[in-house]
Amino acid sequence: MVRTISLVDTHEHLEPEESRISKPQDPISLFLTHYLSTDFLVAGLSPQDLEKLRNPRIPWEERWPVFEEWWEYACTTGYGQVIKVAIRELYGVAELSRSSYLRLIEKMKRRAVKGFYKWVLREMGGIEKCILDALIPGRYDPDLFLKVVRFDDLVMIRSREDLARVCEKVGRPVHSLEDLEEGVRSYIKRTLPRYAGVKIGLAYERSLYFEDVSRSDAEYSLKAVLASRESSTGGRAPSQSEIKPLQDYLMHCVLRELEEWGKPVQVHTGIHEGLGHELPNSRPTLMINLFRKYPRLKFVLFHASYPYSMEAAVLAKNYPNVYLDLCWIGAISPTATKRILSEWLDLVPNNKVMVFGGDYIFVEGSYGESRIVRGVVAEVLREKVEGGRWSLDEALRVATRILRENAARLFGIS
Repeated sequence: MVRTISLVDTHEHLEPEESRISKPQDPISLFLTHYLSTDFLVAGLSPQDLEKLRNPRIPWEERWPVFEEWWEYACTTGYGQVIKVAIRELYGVAELSRSSYLRLIEKMKRRAVKGFYKWVLREMGGIEKCILDALIPGRYDPDLFLKVVRFDDLVMIRSREDLARVCEKVGRPVHSLEDLEEGVRSYIKRTLPRYAGVKIGLAYERSLYFEDVSRSDAEYSLKAVLASRESSTGGRAPSQSEIKPLQDYLMHCVLRELEEWGKPVQVHTGIHEGLGHELPNSRPTLMINLFRKYPRLKFVLFHASYPYSMEAAVLAKNYPNVYLDLCWIGAISPTATKRILSEWLDLVPNNKVMVFGGDYIFVEGSYGESRIVRGVVAEVLREKVEGGRWSLDEALRVATRILRENAARLFGIS
């Protein structure tokens, strides 16, 4: 039954279909868009060689020897497994190899037509709806996608240039904290009705600890920004300690407004994509003050907060407004996904758990991860039934909730 439940995919970055089908169907550059590319880099590939691999203008025969060397190291990771599942089930290619490469290209070319996403996601993947955090502008099929919006740039003011961009976005000049607050509030009111929810990705840039600072501290911080000179003229931007009170204050300004709308807030927690990020910045316990202060706001902790997954589970057990989402973790580690999900279902009421969001830019990744996650869910539930702890009926009801119903209810999908 797990294989037949229609999914609600809680998190994607897919590029517009028109963009995808109009570009060269080049598997090496496509699969190295992200994620697998990080595995190649941490295995030892140089950034210069990665850029050559990503260049479809270089004949694939010249790129293949380098790709093959590093694919051998990364094909066993979760990211590698996702690609192997996708090319096998979507294109009938058993292994990614020199001998199969031209056949894979031809099959990808034949499928690169209008309706490609519906074929992959809905027909092949059984995915009814995707929650989209669009990184690339373009048209998306509203029958398949619901969008979330980011307000991160309204918060992350670090310089006069950042403030100028915020002024342009909100449509008004800023000479005081009152001007900035009013601009932020009015921009959210104008923008949010078009979206299903909000995404916060600030753990890539700073700590998720947003203190409840005084208005006077925020005003002092804004004055430091206004008094600074633009970097293009050789000026010095304010230090992080100088601007943090303003950022913290603005986050609370954003959350106060969002609480009035009742739409979910998805928060990047835990592991980052790419190299060299500050993992402790994304620890979910940093947001405890926010969970307490905004009890009507539903916070969704993304990526299982991995490796802080049990901390996230305890937060969801202690706070009614905290929800758990395993999005992306199915691609990072199927083994970790199984362990985390099994523990979560013992610890947290099952209406607070969501298990799938691909988090991919290329749709084959979303498909491959969805197949892996379905298998993991089946394994976890089977073990609970065979261990005598759950009935079969309980397992089937929980499967429907964690794969579809919980996300559908959270995002108002009928």
